[in-house]
Amino acid sequence: MAAPVTLTFLGGLGQIGRNCAALETDGRIVVLDCGQMFGGDDLPGVDAVLPDLSYLLDNAERIEACIATHAHEDHIGALPYLLSHVALPVYGSPFTLGLIDHKLSERKLRGQADLRPVADGSRMDIGPFDCEFLPVTHSIPSGNITAIHSPQGVILHSSDFKLDLTPVDGRRTDLSRIGSLAHDPGIRLLLADSTNADSPGSSVSEREVGRTLGALVRDQEGRRVVVAAFASHVHRLQQLAEIAVETNRVLVTVGLSMRRNLKLARDLGLLKVPDASVADVEDIDGLEPERMLVVCTGSQGEFRAALTQMALGSSRWMSLGADDTVIFSSHPIPGNEVAVAAVRNGLARLGVRVFHSGTVGVHTSGHGKRQELQTLHSVASPEWFVPVHGEYAHLVAHREIALAMGMTPERVVLCEDGDQIRLTDDGIEHLGSVGGGHLYVDGIVGDLGSTVLTERRTLGDDGFVSVVVHLDTERGEILSGPDVISRGWVEHPALAAHEEAVAEAVSKQLDVALRDRDRTIEQLTQVVRRAAGKTVNDRTRRRPMIVPVVREG
Repeated sequence: MAAPVTLTFLGGLGQIGRNCAALETDGRIVVLDCGQMFGGDDLPGVDAVLPDLSYLLDNAERIEACIATHAHEDHIGALPYLLSHVALPVYGSPFTLGLIDHKLSERKLRGQADLRPVADGSRMDIGPFDCEFLPVTHSIPSGNITAIHSPQGVILHSSDFKLDLTPVDGRRTDLSRIGSLAHDPGIRLLLADSTNADSPGSSVSEREVGRTLGALVRDQEGRRVVVAAFASHVHRLQQLAEIAVETNRVLVTVGLSMRRNLKLARDLGLLKVPDASVADVEDIDGLEPERMLVVCTGSQGEFRAALTQMALGSSRWMSLGADDTVIFSSHPIPGNEVAVAAVRNGLARLGVRVFHSGTVGVHTSGHGKRQELQTLHSVASPEWFVPVHGEYAHLVAHREIALAMGMTPERVVLCEDGDQIRLTDDGIEHLGSVGGGHLYVDGIVGDLGSTVLTERRTLGDDGFVSVVVHLDTERGEILSGPDVISRGWVEHPALAAHEEAVAEAVSKQLDVALRDRDRTIEQLTQVVRRAAGKTVNDRTRRRPMIVPVVREG
C-alpha cells in the first residue's frame, strides 16, 4: 500500500487571490504558491489579505520548500510574510525568482530564502516529491505547470493557464507532455485553474491584442499615447515596444514597478527592444510628446499609481490634455470598477481621448475559458479532479465541465479554503477543515483582527463620540468633565445640544454609580459607555463608536 498524500487548501478556493496549498507525504510538506489578495472598500485601510498560514507556521519544521508557479501577486504576494517566520527554499523560473528577490529585498528578507531556478522541462526531487516543471502560457512570462510524481501517482497542478497558439514568446502550454503523462503513468489528480470556467469559448490570443494596439497607436498620429497596463505583463510590453519602433516612437516607462519589471525582463532576454527606443520618464528631456508611447501603472485605478495621478492633475512627470490619448490595456479586476471609472472620468474632464477594453479589443484574459478547460481535461484525462483558483461559482462551473467531459460525480471533489483532503489507494477522503480564514495586513503590521476592521467600518459610517471624565473614586466625586468630543456624528448646528445632552446623561449615571465606593475603573467606564450610547441612539438613531476615557485622580 502506497503512502497517502494530503492536500491542504489554504487560499484561492472561493475567492480570486490568496492562492496557497500544502502538499505532504511521509511527514514532509511542499507549499504550492503563497499569494495575497488586495483589500477592497469593505476592508478600510487593509493593504493586503493573506491566506491563514497558521497551519504552515504550526508545522514549520516539516516544510521542505515552496514552489512558486509564476510571479503574480496572487501567487507570491504572501511569501515575505511566510519567509519572515520560516527560512526555506523557493523554486521557480528565473523571472519569477527575480521578482520574488525584489520583494524580499524590500523587506530585508533576502537571507530567509534560498532561491532555486528551474528550467522548462526540468525535473528534480523536492522533499519527498519528484517535481517536473512544464511551460504554460499566461499573462506573465515563464509560468509553470507542475507535474508532481508522488507515492499516489502524478498530481498535475495547472497554475494559471491559457491555450494561446500564437504566444508572443513562442512558449506554448506543453499539452504534449501532459498527454504523455496521461498515457503513462496516468494523471491521478488534476488541480486546475477555474477563473474563467463560466466563460464560453476560448480566450483571444495575445498576438491579436498586439495587432489591435498597433492599429490604434498608428491612428494617434501627432498625439502622445499613454498605455496603462499591468507591469508584470511583459508580453504586452514587448508588443508595445515593437509598436514604438514601428511608429518611430520611444517607449517611455512611468512607475517604479514598470521600470523594474522591464529591466528584469530585458536582462533575462525575455523582452527585446533597442536602447534608442526605450527611456524612463526621468530621461526624456527634449523628447516631443507626439513621439512618446508611454507605458504606466494605474490600469486598476490604484490611488498612488502613475495614471491616477495624471488623471488628478498631480503627476510630477506629465500633464495630460486634449492632445493626449490614454489606452486602458486591461480589464478592471472585480472590485476595482469604481476606482477605474473615477480615473476615466478624471481623464475625460481633462479632454483626454480614452480607449478601454469595453470599446476596443486592447486586452485579453490570461486564463483559459471553457473550451480551453475542456481541452485540458481531454488531454489530461485525470482519475480525480479538484477545481482550484476561483470564486465558488467558478469552482462549480468547472465541476460541470468535468462532468460533461465524462467524469463521474464522486471523482470531482469541491473544496474551499481550509479544506484538507487525503489521496490514498482507495481514492480521496475529506478530512475536514483546518481553518481557512484571512490574515489582514496594514502597512507592515500583520494579523489585523476583525475587531479593528469593525471599528474602522463604524468610524467610516457613523463617526465617533468620545467622553472624557476625571474621577476621585475614594471620595465618589467627578473632578472634571464629562467632556464630549465627536467627529462624523451630526452636523455643527445641532452638535452642541447633542453633546451637552450626552454629558448630562453621563454625569447623572456616574453620580449614582460613584455612591458604591467598590466600583472599579473598568466598571465605571462601562457606565459611561452605556449612558453615552443610549443618549446618542435615543436622540439621533445613529450608532457612532463610543469612546469612553475615564481617568482616576
